Amino acid sequence: MSGPTSLGDGARGPAENPAADELGGHEHGTGGHLHGHPGGTGVREVADPVRIAPGIVQIDTLLGGWSRMTAGYLVEGTAPVLVETGSQSSVPVLLAALDQLGLGPRDLAGVAVTHIHLDHAGGVGDVARAFPDATVYVHEKGARHLADPSRLVSSAARVYGDLLDTLYGRLDPTPPERLHVLADTEEVRVGPDRVLTAVDSPGHAKHHLGLHDSVSGILFAGDAVGVRLPDAGVLRPATPPPDFDLDQALHSLDKFAARHPCGIALAHYGLLGDPQVLLAEAEETLRQWAEVATQAWHEGRDIAEALAARFSVDTSEVPAEHRDKLEILNGFHSNADGFRRWLETRNGAGTDPVSGAVDR
Repeated sequence: MSGPTSLGDGARGPAENPAADELGGHEHGTGGHLHGHPGGTGVREVADPVRIAPGIVQIDTLLGGWSRMTAGYLVEGTAPVLVETGSQSSVPVLLAALDQLGLGPRDLAGVAVTHIHLDHAGGVGDVARAFPDATVYVHEKGARHLADPSRLVSSAARVYGDLLDTLYGRLDPTPPERLHVLADTEEVRVGPDRVLTAVDSPGHAKHHLGLHDSVSGILFAGDAVGVRLPDAGVLRPATPPPDFDLDQALHSLDKFAARHPCGIALAHYGLLGDPQVLLAEAEETLRQWAEVATQAWHEGRDIAEALAARFSVDTSEVPAEHRDKLEILNGFHSNADGFRRWLETRNGAGTDPVSGAVDR
């Protein structure tokens, strides 16, 4: 697998995608990253797309103006497919990057989202409007929320408060006829000799899919493997409410390993090698977090405090900006809430959530 290569030298001129202009316009950057903060200046800059393997281009969608936090991936072929749109707030950046790569309004054949959380799929409605020939691929349990996002957005507003509009944005509906529900192992054809194979992978969310590229061997893992931001350097599980389920999450990691990927591309963030080592680390880390959360819950202690006490690492030499990125995207409190919801649900069934043994 070839190493990452900047595509910035091939940048085109001003945007030629009229749909992008309808969304407020965008500006091409100089190739550098725009560092910012939630609700920042509104300045739009494009981080140069990076070729991470033959036919695979990584796009930094600059959530909140932060670099190396959320990624989309363009899989090239006669019927190119974009994996992940990022949030609605990232749409101008994403469309500018696709324009820089030479994709006009009729050139994108598909948009696939690993799941419907707003940092992955918030831009779907806008991107579908910008590329009217693109089919939108989604898990069966997420499709209705893309067609009618009102419940999803209402729920997100309760969770995120002011951050919904200042950081993520909302989600415009996608016409139902544009949606294609992907079944487990179903293939999306990108070219004569290239397919993306869907991998039903619940656990992080019940509507989660992985996508495995037949040519590069890269598996687009969404959040099922966890979060590892390059500027923070630590792998954390992603266990948010309301759908986190430990058993399903572990089973999904096993399904990924059974496919023997050559690399794993995280939405947060980037391509990682040694996939079997990474998946084993993800499994062990998830089991450890679940054990600590379960013990704290049984003892009536605060789960977030217990997780922080056990798994905090020394980040004193990491710039505050990068620490903030990790805590906003994947902080202990959001993960604790997911564990708490899972524990309460499983406890109602009368079993111990980690061992499966019957509670006394």
